[in-house]
Amino acid sequence: MTVSHLGTTRELRIGRTIFDYADELSVEVPTSCLRTGRCHECVVEVAEGMESLAPRTEPESFLRGDFRLACQARIVSDEHPIRFEPLRRRPRILESGRRRPDPEERLDPMVIRTGDQVRYGGEVIDTYRGAILGVAVDLGTTTVVLELVDLESGQTVSVTSFENPQQFGGSDVMNRISYEARRGVAGELRNAAVAAVGQGIREMVGHVGKRPPHVYEIVVAANSTMRDILFGIDVQSIGQKPYKSLIEHEYLDGRRPNTALLATSRELGLRANRRARVYGLPLIASHVGADAVACLETVRLGRTGATEMLVDIGTNTEVVLHHQGRLYAASCPAGPAFEGGLVTYGMRAYDGAIESIRLAGDGSAASYQTIGGAPPSGICGSGLTDLLAELRRLDLMTPLGVFAKDRKLAAIDLVPERGITFSRRDIGNLAQAKAANYCGQFIVMRTAGVTPSGIDRLYLAGGFANYLDVRNAIEIGLIAPVPEERVVKVGNASIEGARALLVDRTRRPRAEELAKRVTHLELETTPDFFEIFVEGCQMKPMPDTLPPAPESAGPAVPELV
Repeated sequence: MTVSHLGTTRELRIGRTIFDYADELSVEVPTSCLRTGRCHECVVEVAEGMESLAPRTEPESFLRGDFRLACQARIVSDEHPIRFEPLRRRPRILESGRRRPDPEERLDPMVIRTGDQVRYGGEVIDTYRGAILGVAVDLGTTTVVLELVDLESGQTVSVTSFENPQQFGGSDVMNRISYEARRGVAGELRNAAVAAVGQGIREMVGHVGKRPPHVYEIVVAANSTMRDILFGIDVQSIGQKPYKSLIEHEYLDGRRPNTALLATSRELGLRANRRARVYGLPLIASHVGADAVACLETVRLGRTGATEMLVDIGTNTEVVLHHQGRLYAASCPAGPAFEGGLVTYGMRAYDGAIESIRLAGDGSAASYQTIGGAPPSGICGSGLTDLLAELRRLDLMTPLGVFAKDRKLAAIDLVPERGITFSRRDIGNLAQAKAANYCGQFIVMRTAGVTPSGIDRLYLAGGFANYLDVRNAIEIGLIAPVPEERVVKVGNASIEGARALLVDRTRRPRAEELAKRVTHLELETTPDFFEIFVEGCQMKPMPDTLPPAPESAGPAVPELV
């Protein structure tokens, strides 16, 4: 008997797991718990041969039908062949920001045509082939968005998006940094990203009747880890105190003028013109990376002099605040709970995910809406936010995350007909993720001497934030209690910022200088961080009056000029 995936087979042997065969067959299956069953990421569909596997283990109790965890699915019989596939579904990916009229927008790319010559800056790099194209890249930990731009007209001609294929290295940056440190896997994460971005470029140019050699520049926005992996830079220093990129260390040591990167497509192995350049936006500091700089360019934080805060919510949330000519920033390691990880029936924004929900008095779903209108199979981040707010609103849950009617109750039946439950353990994991977001906003505002009601505009960036019910997010303390009419959802501001720097080279020097002028706050060094985190774990709004910080020297804060 055999074990197979997409027609490739291996001899079936009792005692091995599906994950063992995934390794042998070079099938990329994500995991971040060292195959202990805790992360719930290595879901596979067993299309044939379920009877040859041992019964589901406790970590698999949330699964139904033909789905198993690859690390737990152990072969106990050789009477039936096994055929499996990783669970790969296309999530709903926000491909663009919410573009508004931009009085400063201009077309002045690095790559121009002069007669029959193509020039990068002042250098002739090619003979005109009939088109000059550029690509903006938002390389996220979970998803990737590419935008193909005609650099002669400034028009976007194609967009594509997909899950980041690096997830076999874990669901967050710290797990991927750890994966990179393992023996025998060096370069795998980079190869996966390069191959995926290259394939995306090929698909987009083919869609408009062109070829990769028509692409002369690629501009990349990404967090510190994702950017440096793509550029082939060792990322181990980002995972260790003081959590800084090697590039940031070089900048701080005076060995480079800024933290932006520039390479050729040939050096990185990307599908493009062989003389094409790849520009990586600068980092701010530590985990506050180039994606945050791209977002700042999109919303033009502080250009009007107003007090404004940007919150890009994700596995690693970035918070940037402008007040009285100064910029402050912090990164919040929220983890994957609001993206489906660590929650029994949590899931990403696939078809069938509950994205909004209202509860009945017993805690069951009175009404809900799923992505794509499909039958519910789990609940994604926006739905989880609604759920927590509803439990509090109906007094079914205390601020400490305990079910109010029965404090010993372990779980409620959320959608009984589909077997979907919600447990105290789920609440605990969401509370910690929420607390990380709470701490970042709280400490940044307190450092700047601003209260939530003093924020003139709160920009919410990212796909998760785009679908949030703002009122519910405020009520559970996920975002600061800024008056709702001042909250602006800006969509995928990272890809917008990358595109802006692609079509207008004059914005790059400003972005590079802006990154230097942001004061980075290390949350974990705040004297009362633990107290703030504990308070942030409670399901209640952040107070508008922020208590003073304990006395400390604090960082020097440069003015924004």
